[in-house]
Amino acid sequence: MTADSEPNRILENLDEWLRMPMLALSIAWLAIVLIELASGGSALLETIGVAIWIVFLIEFAVRFALADGKLAFLRSNWLTVLALIVPALRMVRALAVLRAARALRGLRLVRIVGTANRSMNALRVSLRRRRVGYVLALTMTVALLGAGGMLSFEPAGEVSGGFESYPHALWWTGMLLASIGSDYWPVTLEGRILTMLLSLYGLAVFGYVTAIFASFFVGRDAQAPAGPIVGSMDLSALRTEIEALRRDLADRRGPQPSA
Repeated sequence: MTADSEPNRILENLDEWLRMPMLALSIAWLAIVLIELASGGSALLETIGVAIWIVFLIEFAVRFALADGKLAFLRSNWLTVLALIVPALRMVRALAVLRAARALRGLRLVRIVGTANRSMNALRVSLRRRRVGYVLALTMTVALLGAGGMLSFEPAGEVSGGFESYPHALWWTGMLLASIGSDYWPVTLEGRILTMLLSLYGLAVFGYVTAIFASFFVGRDAQAPAGPIVGSMDLSALRTEIEALRRDLADRRGPQPSA
């Protein structure tokens, strides 16, 4: 199929129509996950979460049905597939292996990463022309989710020196993303994996922010008349002067004799 095939046109129209509803559902899903990580869930939150998960599942199934290359679609959305599978596994409470604390923490980690991935996709679609706003919103989302995950994996009641509250975990996560860190480092496997992912994200954002500041100050120097960097106004004046010299040389040479 070509890029202008009927399924692709339907998929593009579907993306445009579902952009705002899916963004709202992604925000609601993020809020539910944060509440469950920070303070535990409730029957109402679990019911709402299941309903939102079913909508996500239907949306993914429709996208998969309309995709040209099924295998390529699955490879590019493998994290979304895992995030959709985890809620189903949480519902199968009859499986004894899922009752193990290690398995539950592993599923929780996958859910956190999957939620961050869905939030990232929703924000990228909604803020596609606002790169700085997208990075700020994504960083806030990562910090909130990371704090909830660290509180869930490293609570003070189970881990010596762990986090006593969500604000405590949020402060620690903010310091980690800012590459400052603190005296405490996680001891659980899931906490260490999440810390590594947060650190990698913090390094990437730090490089992006550094590039933004560098571009800003270079632009200011280029706009200054006496700045050390040649700006667009200087280049424009130089081109004008070169064109004037060319015309002057042409006038002095006079008309060229025909062959």
